[in-house]
Amino acid sequence: MKVYLSTDMEGTAGIVDWAQCVGDGPEAAAGRELLLAEVNAAIDGALAAGATEIVVNDSHSVMRNLAPALLHGRATYISGSHKPLYMMEGLDSSFDAIFFVSYHGSMGGDPAVLSHTYNPRAVAEVRLNGRVVGESGVNALVAAHYGVPVVLVTGDQTACEETAAVIPGVETAVVKKSITRFAAESLHPEVARELIRAAATRSIEGLAGVTAPEVPSPSALEVTWRTADMAEMATWIRGIERVSPRVTRATDDDRLRLFRTFITSVLLTRGIALER
Repeated sequence: MKVYLSTDMEGTAGIVDWAQCVGDGPEAAAGRELLLAEVNAAIDGALAAGATEIVVNDSHSVMRNLAPALLHGRATYISGSHKPLYMMEGLDSSFDAIFFVSYHGSMGGDPAVLSHTYNPRAVAEVRLNGRVVGESGVNALVAAHYGVPVVLVTGDQTACEETAAVIPGVETAVVKKSITRFAAESLHPEVARELIRAAATRSIEGLAGVTAPEVPSPSALEVTWRTADMAEMATWIRGIERVSPRVTRATDDDRLRLFRTFITSVLLTRGIALER
């Protein structure tokens, strides 16, 4: 049994500030250790339920946050920041299940600690077929394309609720309760890992009969950008139209291509988002 694990970082128990998950300072180093332990807990839970192969895709920031030698189960590790499928790089139809570990709420999620949707400097909101979604909802496009079920999500309560709204029946492990965008009540790390391990085991044990996310084809992604300039720039990509000063829409009957179009727009607007 083959399990794909996409991991972010902001959803880790104990992490409430960018200093804990960005850069090379001591707080970031401690944050990476917390994340690694939660990833390993998910791996342990999957192995206990019969998984035989684990592929971990590091999807946070520079995407090299985990110590490869310390991954449990001799997991394969995808790292590095230039990936065509970004947070879903490495997924294909050979996998049996998908885990989303340490995910966070969408940019408009309330409450949602460290909330954002791919790029907090550029993206204010994303809607998939009219529903506000976070990164899990966007990434569900890739899961649907390859026909692989998303069976587990871990993170704060908002991330888990947003994922369950798009993927009914997904197993959840809420390891912290967001209070504001920069405050949360976290479980003790050991308790959080126990929760994740148990949820991972349940998700694999209940795999029979679980299907891939039901995302219609064609589907539409609407993005509300933080500035009109960003919306205009996004329309340089074929298939994206501007529907209001800050909102663009892309519609496609190919869910993977729709995902790629969104990722390209995020990467294209990154430059202007960094301008002062």
